[in-house]
Amino acid sequence: MTALSADILGVAIWGPGLEGWAASAPILAGTQPYAFRASPPPAPAVLAATERRRAGPVVRLALAVAQEATAASALPPESLPSVFASGHGDAVVVGSILEALAAAGQQPRAVSPTQFHNSVHNAAAGYWSIGTGNPHPATCLGLGDDSYAAGLLKALAEVTTTNRPLLLCVYDHPLPPPLDACRPTLAPFAAGLVLAPPGFGAGTALARLHLHWQPETPATLPSPRTPGLAALVAGNACARALPLLEALARHEAELPALPYLEGSLALRLSW
Repeated sequence: MTALSADILGVAIWGPGLEGWAASAPILAGTQPYAFRASPPPAPAVLAATERRRAGPVVRLALAVAQEATAASALPPESLPSVFASGHGDAVVVGSILEALAAAGQQPRAVSPTQFHNSVHNAAAGYWSIGTGNPHPATCLGLGDDSYAAGLLKALAEVTTTNRPLLLCVYDHPLPPPLDACRPTLAPFAAGLVLAPPGFGAGTALARLHLHWQPETPATLPSPRTPGLAALVAGNACARALPLLEALARHEAELPALPYLEGSLALRLSW
């Protein structure tokens, strides 16, 4: 496969003790200590009051990084196609629906229309499109542990083929019990990137990301360099984005290969 490249115009992060890029960059650069703590994402400012009330914690998590990354890029959010990737989707809502269905015989098996439309895998992308008035396509991916890698590959391929900027949003949230026993997730985590064709940013890019698919070269789970973050990478599939975010914060070029299906993605930054 031909190597793919894109400029990074905006970056975002939200997770336990990682509350936005400005607060997290010094931690990822190794100049401030990391402390794990609950960090509920803010209410999505792009949504009107009605949609904001309907949006659950998973949608708020995804939109927090979508908003931050697009704001950092200085591009209008309504101008960007998008890729949203999540291993679970909104499993909080799905779990609630399953609980209601399992209560047959005790109460009517009613599922609210709001819960139903929030349960689909493209719910976060739909809220983003509505909130920003964005008419452009949104691709929504779900590949379990490989969701981040698939989203990154899809995003760079689309930037290359369309020659236009794009928003990438990856996110995963813990499942409710008893689903969490099947797929434990340590804590909510999300990351966002605005990617553009090389040279599009006219000197405003943070770095250039290079990606090459290696179909027969497996890789191990990447380990972050920041003390305390290894458990998050192991405990949330989308936190596999952390080594890339660390390299951005540290102004480094080399990154560990990223596992993807039976092979891996070779990643590198240039400045």
